[in-house]
Amino acid sequence: MVRFRARLNPSLPEEVLAFLVKHRLAAAGELPHVTALAGGVSSDIWRVDLKSGPVVVKRALPRLRVEDLWEVPVERNRYERMWIETANAIIPHVAPRVLAADDAGCFAMELLADYPLWKAELAEGRANREFAAKVGNSLARIHAATAGDTACAAKFDTDKNFHAIRLEPYLIAAGKKHPSLEKRLHELSDTTASTRLALVHGDVSPKNILVGPQGPIFLDAECAWYGDPAFDLSFCLNHLLLKGLWVPVRRSAFLQCYDVLAEAYLSGVTWEPRAAIEARAAALLPGLLLARVDGKSPVEYLKSDSDKEFVREVASRFLREPSATLAGIADAWQRS
Repeated sequence: MVRFRARLNPSLPEEVLAFLVKHRLAAAGELPHVTALAGGVSSDIWRVDLKSGPVVVKRALPRLRVEDLWEVPVERNRYERMWIETANAIIPHVAPRVLAADDAGCFAMELLADYPLWKAELAEGRANREFAAKVGNSLARIHAATAGDTACAAKFDTDKNFHAIRLEPYLIAAGKKHPSLEKRLHELSDTTASTRLALVHGDVSPKNILVGPQGPIFLDAECAWYGDPAFDLSFCLNHLLLKGLWVPVRRSAFLQCYDVLAEAYLSGVTWEPRAAIEARAAALLPGLLLARVDGKSPVEYLKSDSDKEFVREVASRFLREPSATLAGIADAWQRS
């Protein structure tokens, strides 16, 4: 069960309530019970209990709730909604159903409160390899269905957004703290930015994946971009490595999830040689590892200096001498 933490006496902005009335989700004059949902740094998210039933409303913030200054266009809200609609057309129920949208900055979607977050499952040490494989398979299906689609590429022409939300705060920011690796991190950023092959989610993290009855349900596609699908694969595998430091007794089990997710994904690659995308993902992965320690959005659960130094050591090693395979990085992570 997803547990929501309510802020004291939350209120819904008048313009958001007007949006719900406009789209006939709320009745005129209705004053619904509102719960501000915790967990996001980039958007206001509310559970709104209407007479017609509960919904979730999401509105993008112009400035993210992080320590460093991080400003991004609110138009990403529209691209998130479009990613959800595109993905659901490829795999039904792979994302929440959109109920109403306003390109000015918010949308409403169905509430899926009965499914646990994958992050919560991992925090409890539950390493379900079958589910990990379904995550890899679903990602590959979405990428394969949109690969080479010129209409989709034009619809998700969000290079500037992706740079502002992902490449600059992750790779470029980490490079500023590691001068000896800065050139390499810029190279990875440039390679990622110039590779346009399929529709990318951009934030495939266990905190954004519900464990649904049929498989994964993806949330928070604010970074949606037509670009390099290797980014989604690397981003997710990165989290499985880091979760092994968070729950050290399950490190080996999480690495098994890493292996089966990677294999399920790579088995579904149809748009380019498998070895090509694996090499790009393996090259990018250490950069993302370093970014989650020394970028603008460090993971909150790595507390000890020893864990952070471990990440820096492994990431630096593979940034200087890239692996051609994802298994090579997992092997080093296990043995180090």
